[in-house]
Amino acid sequence: MRAKIGAAVLTAVTLICLPGAKADAASKEPSLAEIRAATEKYRDVKVALAEGYIADPGNICETADMMGRPASDGAMGVHYFRPDLLGIKGPPNPRVDGDGTHTDWLKPGILIYEPQADGSLALVAVENLVFAKAWHAAGNKERPSYQGVPYDHMADDPKTKVDEAHMFEPHYDRHVWLYRENPKGMFAQFNPNVSCKHAKSGHGQH
Repeated sequence: MRAKIGAAVLTAVTLICLPGAKADAASKEPSLAEIRAATEKYRDVKVALAEGYIADPGNICETADMMGRPASDGAMGVHYFRPDLLGIKGPPNPRVDGDGTHTDWLKPGILIYEPQADGSLALVAVENLVFAKAWHAAGNKERPSYQGVPYDHMADDPKTKVDEAHMFEPHYDRHVWLYRENPKGMFAQFNPNVSCKHAKSGHGQH
């Protein structure tokens, strides 16, 4: 698994040389409507791929119970991410790490899809993620936030069998469920209305 992640990230970093890898954190905070207008095109995953997003190696569909949460919390889905925006420059060592401080919601660092019965992918949410060490090294004392809501913090607890941070170093992230109604709220980490039942066997199928 780790080798696959390393290979995918290295390939993507080699191929992606797109401008705007660093976001202007001080830029005007966009509305949900503006974010949706900017990301609607990613309903077609081919557009996302063409712009440099890559699939989570193994196409793992992440569910709440995989990260030690109640299964009733639902799922996240399959993550497609831009290594350049997250500042990921190499393979996990030992976990995925990066130095990006990208928080531009008009160009989110991560897109989240739900596997469908016909094999297609449905866009359900957008996400931004910054690694905690890099964020604070840049002089930020508080967590990033959107609409006054601080990003969630994720870090693995080595004392448990599950990986609470899905192979990532400690980080802050915020999900925005623009494309799938979430009874837990627009900014919740997981969505009970998202399912991994159509994920490939062994990749988050429940």
